[in-house]
Parts: sequence; C-alpha cells; structure tokens
Amino acid sequence: MAVGRSLVKFENLHELKRLCHWGPIIALGVITICSTMAMIDAVLWYWPLETPGGGVNFIMLINWTVMILYNYFNAMFVGPGYVPFGWKPEKSQDCVYLQYCKVCQSYKAPRSHHCRKCNRCVMKMDHHCPWINNCCGYQNHAYFTLFLLLAPLGCIHASFIFVMTMYTQLYNRISFGWSSVRIDMSAAKRDPLPIIPFGLSAFAASLFALGLALGTTIAVGMLFIIQMKVILRNKTSIESWIEEKVGIDSMAKDRIQYYHTGEIFIFPYDMGSKWKNIKQVFTWSGIPEGNGLEWPVKEGCHQYSLTVEQLKQKSDKRLRSVRYQAVEDYSGACCPMTKDTGCMVKEFLTQLLMVKQESEDGSQGIAWKSVSMILNWINQSMEKRKIDSPFTIFINKWKFSFQNTVRYLKPCVYYFRYMQLVCYKRVLISSQCKSATVP
Repeated sequence: MAVGRSLVKFENLHELKRLCHWGPIIALGVITICSTMAMIDAVLWYWPLETPGGGVNFIMLINWTVMILYNYFNAMFVGPGYVPFGWKPEKSQDCVYLQYCKVCQSYKAPRSHHCRKCNRCVMKMDHHCPWINNCCGYQNHAYFTLFLLLAPLGCIHASFIFVMTMYTQLYNRISFGWSSVRIDMSAAKRDPLPIIPFGLSAFAASLFALGLALGTTIAVGMLFIIQMKVILRNKTSIESWIEEKVGIDSMAKDRIQYYHTGEIFIFPYDMGSKWKNIKQVFTWSGIPEGNGLEWPVKEGCHQYSLTVEQLKQKSDKRLRSVRYQAVEDYSGACCPMTKDTGCMVKEFLTQLLMVKQESEDGSQGIAWKSVSMILNWINQSMEKRKIDSPFTIFINKWKFSFQNTVRYLKPCVYYFRYMQLVCYKRVLISSQCKSATVP
C-alpha cells in the first residue's frame, strides 16, 4: 500500500509525546523483544545465514518488523482526523439534524464523536485505543487494521523460530552432549549447525519471548477479527452499538420496541456489498475515500439518517433519566476507601454477609439461600452414594460454623448498613430536583 499521509512531517513532531504512555511503551517493548529474540535465535542458534533458507528466513523477520512498525506509527501519528473547530454544515437548515459539541464549538459531522481523551471531535470514530495512545478513525483505520493483521502473523513466524530453536538445542544437548563452543568455522560451513550451544539464559529468554508472541497472537488476532466484522459492514464499533439500541437486537430495551412506534431503521452506510464496504477503508493510495465529513449512503437514506436516530435516542435517554444534584466531591476509583469506612467494603460485606431473614412464608436472604442450596446439594449427593468420608464431615462442620458466624455477625451487618445511610443521607436530602424528565 502506498504512502497516503506520510508521518514524517515537521508538524507531526509534537505528536511524539504520544509515545510517553504505558500503551505504546508496552506495545513497542513486546515488538522489540519478539523481533530481536527471533533474529538472534534464527541466526545464532537455529538457522545460520550461511544457508539459503537462513537468509530468506532472516529477510522475512526483518520484513515483518518493518511492516508492523510502519503501520503502528502511522496509526499513531497520522491520527484519525478531527472535525475542524467551528465546523457547521453548508446548509444552515441541516443544523437541526446534528449534535453540537460545546468543547469544540462546532457541530458533530455525521459519523463523528467527541473523544474525551483526545479532547476533539473525531471523524468516523471507532474507539480510543490505549496501545497507540490515539483514536482509531477515518484517516488511520486502515493502518490500525493492517497492524492488527501483521502483528499476529509476525508473532506466528517468531513462535515457530522459538519452538524450533528450543527443540533443536535441547535435542542436540541431550543426544550429543553439547557443552562447549564450536570454534572450527570451516566445519560450521560444511555442517550447517549452530556455532554456539544453547545456554540456560538463552533458553529462558526464548521461552519468555515465546509466551509474549503467543499471547500477542491470540489477543491481537481477536481484535483483528472484531475490526474486520465492522469493516465488512462499513460500520464502527460505536455505530454497531447505536444500531443495536434501535431495534435490531430484540433483547435490547430499545427505543422503537419501548414506544411501539413501528419505525423501520436502515443503516445508511452499508453499501450492500462487502467489497464496496472494504474499499471505503482500504485503498491502493492509502488515502481513504471521501473527506471524513460526507459519506456515500444507501438508496433511500440521506446524510443525516444516523444522526437523526442519535438525536431520538438522546431525547429518549433524557426522558427516562432522573436528575440529582451533586453536593460534594467523591472519588470514583475502582477501590474507593475514602468515604467513612469505605463504600466498597460496606457494599461487599452487606451483600456477602446477608443474614438469614425468616419471614412468614419461610423465605431467606439471597446470599444465605444460595449457600444453603449449594451445601444441601452436596449433602444430598453424598447421602445418595452413602458416603461417610472426611469430606462429608468437613462440609457438615463448615455449614454449622457458617450459620453461627452469620448469627454472630448480625450487629456488624446492621452497623455497615447504618453507615451506608449516613454516607448517602446528605446527598438524598440535598437533592433539589428529582423528576422523571430533564429540562
């Protein structure tokens, strides 16, 4: 594929800061380790360059590395393409079909979305990828997808080198007792065997690189399959999600089924042919078709068919929402421990240690009932088989101990529930607007 938008430009030098992120550091580290170890194993231990096959193999390894890095850096530095600041449609009456971005001070073009990480409205946004520390969108979708294809292929080749190197070296060491360095270079030319024997450190390094290569093959290969599915339908991941909420997925609580409007939504950008859909992303020039603001649509649709549906879904979301007022700052961390005794601990204990609550019909707490069902099933299985083993005795003792523990922990559970009420009391009392609609 020819170079469509070269990343070697002076105006792109400020984008080098994208490398200072954990995603590119890990990705480039994995690429460096796998490619370097594959070349060392191939040349030094498995397939010397003196042989024709060794030379071809080495050239292929270099080719994989160059193509992977080329598409990776293009996906990172070329970028997805951004909607210009202050953009609006040529016809002013079309503004009613579009959403307005207050951050970019412009209307969102069809298929564009605002990325909070990039702080820009991205053309044909698919997702924000941490591994390239950039969004995947209109301009770099092809580069990103090619990177997802080439990385697993290169890792498969490298994995073959790692496996064959370890197998060959272990076989030679066990069978022929290799323990010293071969010095006779003329003999090495006649006998295309590795010159240096395999050591423990080399084996550990090759094994580590093999694990990275196999993990990359599986993880990145799955991402490539996901990307190809949306490309073959000329969609993005966000557009697939929007379409599911329309009514295509019967299991979703979508707008059309909820209100029984009887509408029929047609995705406007599917050209009806997989080949035509692929050409919307992959071109020989490397430059995607269109300008990122206007798109070819299916017959019977118009440029704003999808944006109109988005506006309807936004309106429906507001109608179903309930508005509250935030009265104080609170950490949204995954392990919040800053509020009272910690909401995470309180919620976990109140759910896990749900006490046995006997009612008139004999119902019990959910957690306790689930544990009781499991223990009773184990006991019944043991009784049917007439087994009186130490395992059965242990289960019975554990069940009795669990019942006593729950009984003794009742005051603790009530205390945690009381603290939860205290924690949320001010928020609930201070809520000034609680209604079914949002103005």
